[in-house]
Amino acid sequence: MSNDELAGYRIAVTAERRAEEFITLIERHGATVVHTPAIHVLPLADDSLLRDTTEAVLTEPPETTIVSTALGFRGWLDAAREWGKAESLLAALDTGRIITRGPKAKGAVRGAGLHEDWSPDTESSEGVLDRLREEGVAGRRILVQRHGTITEWEPIVDLADELSGLGAVVSPVSVYRWDRPSDQQPMRDLVEAIVGGGVDAVTFTSAPAVSSLLSTARDVDAVDALVAAFQEQVAAVCVGSVTASPLEALGVSTMQPARPRLGSLAKHIIEELPQRGSCTESADMTQSGE
Repeated sequence: MSNDELAGYRIAVTAERRAEEFITLIERHGATVVHTPAIHVLPLADDSLLRDTTEAVLTEPPETTIVSTALGFRGWLDAAREWGKAESLLAALDTGRIITRGPKAKGAVRGAGLHEDWSPDTESSEGVLDRLREEGVAGRRILVQRHGTITEWEPIVDLADELSGLGAVVSPVSVYRWDRPSDQQPMRDLVEAIVGGGVDAVTFTSAPAVSSLLSTARDVDAVDALVAAFQEQVAAVCVGSVTASPLEALGVSTMQPARPRLGSLAKHIIEELPQRGSCTESADMTQSGE
């Protein structure tokens, strides 16, 4: 690769976590970056329920634990570590079966010294549910680490509810939630830039970030215009299929790397975005006669 593949391209980055690392990767290749965090990740204000759930796991470990997100699993271990119970929690989880929802969750589990029994190739809740439905879960004690906050825009299965409906004895554990930015003006500006062709691509690293953008667009009556912009001129670049699901459900084709990793996402943009044609800054220069 050279260092100017993205020269002239304006790319909006919606991530909050690890954004600086990602931005540095694409700026090195000439991109102009508009950084507008779409969500804030907040720990639960009252962790008493999480502590009670942890104590229950230590007393009676689940037969199956489903780890939905790397962030949530690591956050749970961090909380348990503060209570002096991290090693006991890991030992309790290790007595049963662990299922991880995709590569990132699998990495977090292995990084903690545990090993998953099974994991789908993608971050698909549906894949996990299908597998357990086939096996039968009636009467089984299953702990489900929830996937943050599921919004109306996300076609994501709530595993805890679905497994309860199949007869499992489910214990859900929530470690964090998503929240939209309290100051919505930067998000409204981003919607305007996308609709007006002011950016060439928007990157997303979580489905809630997509949902947040769609919610802001709805606030300003611009959902249809936003979707049309993504369908016609602005690339929606998502780290994986779960992140892309709210846009795909609206008929937007997304760009995705082969592996759901930040480094792979940056490499995919560097290699594939220039193949889409002219960039915003080049068009601006042409219009101005430069």
